[in-house]
Amino acid sequence: MSARRVALAAAVVLGVALAVVIAVRTPWQVLPEPPGGYTAIDPTAGLSASQVDRANAFAAALRPASLLSLALGLAVSAILGLTSLGARLVTAVARPFGSRWVVQVLLGVPVLVVLGRVVTLPIAAYVEVVRHRYGLSTRGWWLWLRDVAVSTAISVAVTALALLAIVWLARRAPRTWWAWAAVAAAGFVVVASFLYPLVIEPAFNRFESMPAGELRTGLLALADESGVPVQDVLISDASRRTTALNAYVSGFGSTRRIVVYDTVLDQLPTDEIESIVGHELGHVVHGDVLTGTLIGALGTAAATALLGWLLSWSPLLRRAGADSPGDPRVVPLVLFLLAAGGLLSTPVQNLVSRQIEARADLHALDLTRDPGAFVSMQRGLAVTNLSDPDPPTAWQWFFGSHPTAAQRVAFAEDWVRDHRR
Repeated sequence: MSARRVALAAAVVLGVALAVVIAVRTPWQVLPEPPGGYTAIDPTAGLSASQVDRANAFAAALRPASLLSLALGLAVSAILGLTSLGARLVTAVARPFGSRWVVQVLLGVPVLVVLGRVVTLPIAAYVEVVRHRYGLSTRGWWLWLRDVAVSTAISVAVTALALLAIVWLARRAPRTWWAWAAVAAAGFVVVASFLYPLVIEPAFNRFESMPAGELRTGLLALADESGVPVQDVLISDASRRTTALNAYVSGFGSTRRIVVYDTVLDQLPTDEIESIVGHELGHVVHGDVLTGTLIGALGTAAATALLGWLLSWSPLLRRAGADSPGDPRVVPLVLFLLAAGGLLSTPVQNLVSRQIEARADLHALDLTRDPGAFVSMQRGLAVTNLSDPDPPTAWQWFFGSHPTAAQRVAFAEDWVRDHRR
């Protein structure tokens, strides 16, 4: 069997393994209820007409911009990756420093990533203006630029290291590079999931321990009742950037902590905060982070094997202006293929995410046994975060990572009915 066919076969096997993990680990049926639930979904989620109108207006202002940014970014990536333009750019930026392949990768990746970010930067600025107009963003423009710069720098660093490894492996092992790259990529996903709360989170927010008191004691008691060891309860200075409400549990073992936005402390009563944290503890109880890491590792490995198959197709390489996977001029093509693959996988990722989030909602309800606080919390989040309680079906199918507010309110009512039976 040719090396190209082996790569394709490996991609298929890994894809099947991924599908099995998704099928087994995704909670497709959260409550023992008929399809669609017992409760008819109220598209307003119980919000007032003015609140729904405001959320709809906010969504109407942002959705076209989001689609335009997505399309523009993909178009630029396609132009650079599917023509010789990107290859010539990689060569040109490295020429003053010599033409070694390492230099071409290390200089070419930042130029390509920054170019893609610059092209969509006006749209990102417009989105920030809209968020300010609706009172959702509290960032000044210097902080916004700093956040853009930091996120771009992180993206450049990670992408440059990944592409450097791919090109190096392809030069050292032309027939089996993709196999070694797949193993390395899967390992990176695992390591990154552990390092994220220690490295990435502090780059954007500051954290301090929640002072001793009733709320801290109550949240630690919820964690204990859930069987989740928690080292600390932290407050994030989210109000520097947003008025949005959120809380989460991050880390593993000795690094696990409950994190609550300071905006939550200012706006929600204790029972609703406990409901949010109960939801987040549900993710830990059911191993959702570990499941996500496994899915990410398998998906990344399968994508890398598929990349090995695609990059062994000579017509595609010639179109991109590269000679082989070990040619640094292949970098723009790899970036385009990764972007396209990420876009195609988005609906599947979000389908799994919505089911997992529904199970976490169930944990919050079972833990607190306070559906009233849960419903009030969901409505409060929808109002403050300007979430459309009932977005268009196609939009929710593709972009919705959580059930809608209307679905979550109906879910709580189904939980009540189920527990009264």
